[in-house]
Amino acid sequence: MEGGEELSEAPESDSGLREPCKVEESFRLHIVTWNVATAEPPDDVSSLLHLNSPKGADLYVIGLQEVNTGPLRIVFDSVFDDPWSHCLMTSLAPRQYIKVASIRMQGLLLLVFSKLKHVPFIRDIRATYTRTGIFRYWGNKGGLSVRMSFYGHTLCFLNCHLAAHMQYALERVDEFEYIMDTQTFDCKKTPKVIDHRLVFWFGDLNFRIQDHGIHFVRSCISSQNYNLLWSKDQLNVMKDKEELLQQFEEGPLEFQPTYKFDLNSDTYDSRVYKSWFGFNSKKRKPAWTDRILWRLRPKDASQDAQEEKRVDADIGKVKQMEEDEEYPLKIRQDLYTSNMEYSISDHKPVIGVFTLELRKMYETPLVQLQPEGDWSADIDAMVVYSPLQPFKASTWDWIGLYKVGFTSVLDYITYTWVKDDEVAFNEELIQVYIGKEEIPVRGGDCVLCYFSSHLNCIIGMSEPFKVHGSKVAIEEGLMPEKLSEFDRAEQARCFWRPNVAQLFFLFTTFNAALKMLEPHLFAFLPV
Repeated sequence: MEGGEELSEAPESDSGLREPCKVEESFRLHIVTWNVATAEPPDDVSSLLHLNSPKGADLYVIGLQEVNTGPLRIVFDSVFDDPWSHCLMTSLAPRQYIKVASIRMQGLLLLVFSKLKHVPFIRDIRATYTRTGIFRYWGNKGGLSVRMSFYGHTLCFLNCHLAAHMQYALERVDEFEYIMDTQTFDCKKTPKVIDHRLVFWFGDLNFRIQDHGIHFVRSCISSQNYNLLWSKDQLNVMKDKEELLQQFEEGPLEFQPTYKFDLNSDTYDSRVYKSWFGFNSKKRKPAWTDRILWRLRPKDASQDAQEEKRVDADIGKVKQMEEDEEYPLKIRQDLYTSNMEYSISDHKPVIGVFTLELRKMYETPLVQLQPEGDWSADIDAMVVYSPLQPFKASTWDWIGLYKVGFTSVLDYITYTWVKDDEVAFNEELIQVYIGKEEIPVRGGDCVLCYFSSHLNCIIGMSEPFKVHGSKVAIEEGLMPEKLSEFDRAEQARCFWRPNVAQLFFLFTTFNAALKMLEPHLFAFLPV
């Protein structure tokens, strides 16, 4: 074993479970991009997420821009969930979704939620960011990305906030190309964004409608003749010139431009602006600044590629082509629209709903686990797990105990290190110990999850099971309300015992916050 890692082998009897699925299945993806202009989340996000739709999403991807970045808010959000994450998690958790990935850079926030049944098949999650603000040092502009393997197919989601103002179209393209060039992942097959099978690019891209005057633009919007504006949309104009942009597809802009609105209104910008020399009545021209595009990796059927395949000059490329043929992936956009119901920002949210048709590369989780015997806070407990497929195990792997309806990977009641608390081992079954003091006194419906530090995801999940209430606590005469208080205190204690991943996240986030606050530190620190 090197670096605390070893290969966990699956038993031979389970080798048949690794056979790939031969049938294509459909999955629904719901993407939202919204510049929230530092506003707090609305009370109800049902319309934003289409929660009342008969067809529920399998994945939700939410990209926000201009989330509140006040100094106190940044420090607070580095320890607790920010208001937007909390709002979305509490809305989706009762419907059996959990947050599988998130990343934030100042006002940019990217969140990925999955239906619970898909979680063990979302693997190798990585996230990164790129600053394109002042001298490419400041993170008020830039891009966040999350990549993952979804049933073996590599997906990447890129949320961008690019340079503002009409005259900076070329700068926006340069920033996008810079983000695509510099963002890298610790993945051999897909080190760059462009290497992924399917890429979604969205955000406040800030492209404007050029040449046309404000009155013509507003007239076209009023009459819903949006097509008269498409040819002067800067993103469409730049697509004709830039090869990288031509690789991305976008649905027709058959909804009204999403910027710029008066706050708490559906009226386009009507404010009177102040300039250095008095009042300037110039208003912002409406524009489709908020966009969702995608790129499906093309099949390389060129003559050069066929020659390359014959001479086997690039084995990796050949394997990729063969994999694409054996495991097809198709995408269809079902909806591309804005949501006019929300008026807390000067932007309206944009929603894209997609259907992914794919053939699964695997159908079984890497790990199967279950509780052994009855569980309560009166006795020590055992977890039994078995690897169903080979994977790189680590001393940093852990098994978490969660209440049914948990919101994210870190929303555990307690956890145990797999290697430290291992008490029995054979080729097929491994037992892990959990002390009774870690089990909730009141009990409840729970699940167990195996978290792989190498893949940065949950790779196995038990069926829900019952944790019984503590008989000892009842015999000692604890009243229900006191029992409830005791249980809350115990859960709080468990929450504040963070694992290494949490500590690292808190350290890096707090360090980033300090860097942002550095110019202002002397204003309130003693000399």
